[in-house]
Parts: sequence; structure tokens; C-alpha cells
Amino acid sequence: MDTQTPHARDELYLIASGSAVLNRDGERLAASVGDVLFVPKGMAHRFDTFSADFSTWVLFFGPE
Repeated sequence: MDTQTPHARDELYLIASGSAVLNRDGERLAASVGDVLFVPKGMAHRFDTFSADFSTWVLFFGPE
């Protein structure tokens, strides 16, 4: 289970393998290899329903 909390910086998720669903403030977005997803700072979010091979890179950017 993904237990992250909102962050103080914007985030980009680059999906490296597998698939998942990103729950972004109540909006559910399907994610798979090659997708890039944006989450603005302070927004509640978490990945769920992910495959066993799911992995992602996350980039934090912008001012806190």
C-alpha cells in the first residue's frame, strides 16, 4: 500500500515498469510504462491497484 502524504513541492512521476492507478485528489488515472503524471504541491495522492512489477521515478521541483 502507498501511504504517502501531500508534499511541499510539485511532482512528476515517470512510470518505469508495470502499471497502477494514481488516485489524485479523488481523480483516478491509469498509469503504465512511459506515462508521465503531474501532481501539484499539497494535493492528496497515492498509487493503488498496482502490478507486482510496478516502479516509478519521481521528480520534485519548484519552490517549497
